[in-house]
Amino acid sequence: MRLKLDLEAIRVPDGKPFRIKKAKTRVAKAYRDDAHYEELIGEFRVEIDDLQQKMYAQNRQGLLVIFQAMDAAGKDSTIKHVMSGVNTQGVEVHAFKRPTSAELDHDFLWRHLCVLPPRGRIGIFNRSYYEEVLVCRVHPEIVTKVQRLPAKTTANLDKLFADRLKDIRHLEAYCDRNGIRIVKFFLHVSKEEQKKRFLARIDTPSKNWKFEEGDVKERAHWDEYMEAYQEAIRATATEECPWYVVPADDKKNMRLIVSAALLHEMQGMRLRYPRLPAEQLAHLNAAREFLMAE
Repeated sequence: MRLKLDLEAIRVPDGKPFRIKKAKTRVAKAYRDDAHYEELIGEFRVEIDDLQQKMYAQNRQGLLVIFQAMDAAGKDSTIKHVMSGVNTQGVEVHAFKRPTSAELDHDFLWRHLCVLPPRGRIGIFNRSYYEEVLVCRVHPEIVTKVQRLPAKTTANLDKLFADRLKDIRHLEAYCDRNGIRIVKFFLHVSKEEQKKRFLARIDTPSKNWKFEEGDVKERAHWDEYMEAYQEAIRATATEECPWYVVPADDKKNMRLIVSAALLHEMQGMRLRYPRLPAEQLAHLNAAREFLMAE
């Protein structure tokens, strides 16, 4: 596949130097036209599916792919377009909404731990435990009034969020040591592009259902969200569990970049079909001889 993309420019394996103001929301197109885009995305699907089948057969590693973004960045469509060619038996998608009452009875990681992908499969998180250091940071009343935490925990919110980031980093390192690789995508859309997409949702009847009044209200907190994302990426980006900050103003380009990054990470997992021991190979040969003799 001949596609020139500088993945190192958007891959964040060490968050310390990361500055969100320097992260681009638009880069040069990786495709010439719509037909070229369809050709490229189709090739990526075939390669990703091939690696997922090897992952399933090998059954020693799993992959968790996390998508985070501001509203209207294109998480749903990216998941659909990138993963549509992968065998559904090998992929599970989980979209996390507001926690239920039962989920609030547990720690902030619990509902995500329950659906981590097993070995041999890909798990997709459409939003994730990162909401607990993003939305909750911008709206701390969720922590103090909704999450039923002890007073000693909520007395110092700066410490609470710092501790949550440490917990997330430790969880991801734990998953990696146990064969579940984690790759995280922040689909970085500009405030101007988000406005265009919101207006399209309002002006296009078939898209009205996508628009929520709260979407516009959250725009007032844009700078706070950018600061929260920057802090989260700085605290949790590692070589083993990297962040990709993907320019998202061009949706087709974004999907190609995500596909290329996902393929790159999967190739690094050294996935292959298992080699059978001599005894099993002998059984296969015997079975073949039996069938040919019928």
